[in-house]
Amino acid sequence: MAAAPVWSVDPRTGKQREQVAVEATAEEVDAAVRAAHAARGALADRTVRAAFLRTAADRLEAARDQLVEAADAETALGPVRLTGELARTCYQLRAFAGIVDEGAFLDVIINHPDDTATPPVPDLRRYKVPLGVVAVYSASNFPFAFSVAGGDTASALGAGCPVVVKAHPDHPALSELVARVLRSAAAEHGIPEGVLGLVHGFEAGIELIGHPLVAAAGFTGSVRGGRALFDAAAARPVPIPFHGELGSLNPVLVTEAAAAERAEAIGAGLAGSMTLGVGQFCVKPGLVLVPAGAAGDNLVKSLTDAVSDTEAGVLLDHRMRDNFLAGIAERAELTDVDSPVTPGAGGEHTVSAGFLTVPAERLAREGDHDLLLEECFGPVTVVARYADDGEATAVLSRLPGNLTATVHLSAEEAAGEGRGAELLAELTPLAGRVLVNGWPTGVAVAPAQHHGGPYPATTSTSTSVGGTAIERWLRPVAYQNAPEALLPPELRDDNPLGLPRRFDGRLER
Repeated sequence: MAAAPVWSVDPRTGKQREQVAVEATAEEVDAAVRAAHAARGALADRTVRAAFLRTAADRLEAARDQLVEAADAETALGPVRLTGELARTCYQLRAFAGIVDEGAFLDVIINHPDDTATPPVPDLRRYKVPLGVVAVYSASNFPFAFSVAGGDTASALGAGCPVVVKAHPDHPALSELVARVLRSAAAEHGIPEGVLGLVHGFEAGIELIGHPLVAAAGFTGSVRGGRALFDAAAARPVPIPFHGELGSLNPVLVTEAAAAERAEAIGAGLAGSMTLGVGQFCVKPGLVLVPAGAAGDNLVKSLTDAVSDTEAGVLLDHRMRDNFLAGIAERAELTDVDSPVTPGAGGEHTVSAGFLTVPAERLAREGDHDLLLEECFGPVTVVARYADDGEATAVLSRLPGNLTATVHLSAEEAAGEGRGAELLAELTPLAGRVLVNGWPTGVAVAPAQHHGGPYPATTSTSTSVGGTAIERWLRPVAYQNAPEALLPPELRDDNPLGLPRRFDGRLER
């Protein structure tokens, strides 16, 4: 494997800025994984790893100005957006520290022997243990929150799993800086710096997923790249869990009553959501079902006005820009596809926002227009005009899995009149998060959050955002008739760690 140089690139000009590192060789990937594997014991103490996560957040905040400057130079996402994303990242780290302190994620269950049960129950004690080294594949569009110190890393470390990150080529310099901060936080608590490995390069990513000491992987990116790694994880001599977020159309259905009630507000809200971050959010609404007729016309006019006022922006790299322009051109050539606001090149290095319209009947049956049911990364959405409820249902029935699905209802429909509940039930099989009268962009970091969905949105049923993301990196183990003196402290009757648990059928806190 050739060790090619890794460059930091300015997306505003497409020019190389500085050489950051070199692509990792197979030997260097092996060394990173083995160093992470050797650091497992240092994460065994929950108090130590919770303190490590909090220190990491503190140190990232202390380096905020340097980190945001480096991130903006490589992504052009802007200081305001990046400062907010860094704050979210630090919040995630502290949130997982709190989860680690609480200990409920260990899911401790103790059953004492019961000879009267059928069949008899022996002494059984169950809890969850870390899987081992986790490979994390960084995302392009969230250089903090889904990258080196992002949710996958935070949740894996919280679970007690060392991490090796495959850096995204769109922000290699930032990746090095963040890794340095996390390693310094680890060292403060006596944890070997190898607990957080970092490698660069496409081939390094392939080597990483195949390494025999890697026990699980987390990925955020394209369907093509994610599926290739997912298949590689399954094809290993010992297959491993692969939690991948791959792609999502995030459909939106606007009822006729909702369009009649507030067409202008819905159109403006859609424009803001689909152009947020230059359309580079995984939950951008990419397909919007709008009724034909006057109410729908008013909504499209509002959308037209709002999108027309949106300034051109820079995508994360020129490859994405080229793919966006090619995708728009291919879609615009389809029969009956119109472009009230034409998306495309806004300048030599920028893109302009826009949207396409198409009769929903074109999407209700298999054909060339299936391309409109695939995600197009960037500031564009497809507005499908439906003639009746049956036509809208026919389109929804053809959609693959999504991260989100949204319905806009009138006040009466939201109060239980009409088809509101029926539409919610219709959208539930399509996505991991179902929204009513809102927009999917903006994924709150909260205990009840679920950021995942049926394939191809994700390759598993887990979430990558929220407290339950920690469950991805754990496995249950039960001890039967083990003497108390040999049990781990988490499973002893006297509960020396004060953990929440289920003890002989009773929930103890």
